[in-house]
Amino acid sequence: MADEAGGGLEFHPMDQFIVKPLFGGDTIAWYTPTNVTLWMALTVLCVILLLVVGTRGRAIVPSRAQSVAELAYGFIYKMVEDVAGKDGVKYFPYIMTLFMFIVFSNFLGLVPTAFTTTSHIAVTAVLAMGVFLAVTILGFVKNGVGFLSLFWVSAAPLAIRPILAIIEVISYFARPISHSIRLAGNMMAGHAVIKVFAGFAAVLAISPLSILAVTAMYGLEVLVSFIQAYVFTILTCVYLKDALHPHH
Repeated sequence: MADEAGGGLEFHPMDQFIVKPLFGGDTIAWYTPTNVTLWMALTVLCVILLLVVGTRGRAIVPSRAQSVAELAYGFIYKMVEDVAGKDGVKYFPYIMTLFMFIVFSNFLGLVPTAFTTTSHIAVTAVLAMGVFLAVTILGFVKNGVGFLSLFWVSAAPLAIRPILAIIEVISYFARPISHSIRLAGNMMAGHAVIKVFAGFAAVLAISPLSILAVTAMYGLEVLVSFIQAYVFTILTCVYLKDALHPHH
């Protein structure tokens, strides 16, 4: 919103990211239903409607919902197969779930007055940490101690291998941080910019330019919403590949 104060305009683009209880009050405990809870539930509902309800007929001539679901299925399946290899296909359901949850969270956040759950690091950090723990455990289960070869660059000269190993270890443990911040940061920044331009639209003299800017930013944010879900998912496939084939 843009409020006139002291002859000027006051913008609060970050207010849209405030977590609020659904049923009033100021205290938020771990069990308190909030706007985050509501929009995450709506995200899950949308995924179920598309992938379960939308495909229940399994028609030869698919409906629009079935066509979208099949397109998403084929897109992610091909990604997993190309990046992680045939061995990674068995983990496709987990990766597909990640992609659908993130992409729907991103798109629902573009609905006016909606809450973008993926703009909060608390949400993206849980997703990223889940991926990190899953691929790390899988790496040791599949390869045993041999998984540690991921950090040993055998192609490099022997003298610098220990230094590279330290760098690789640091890089590996930084994965969940970069994985989560990338998604949350991009979603928060895009929505904040849209809110700023929408605030300027309240000024009559520049409202046509602001409306044009908001429209352009909205279109860009639609693209960013999909790209960020894609980036999160393909990085998950890359990490899965490292867990399955640490020697490659």
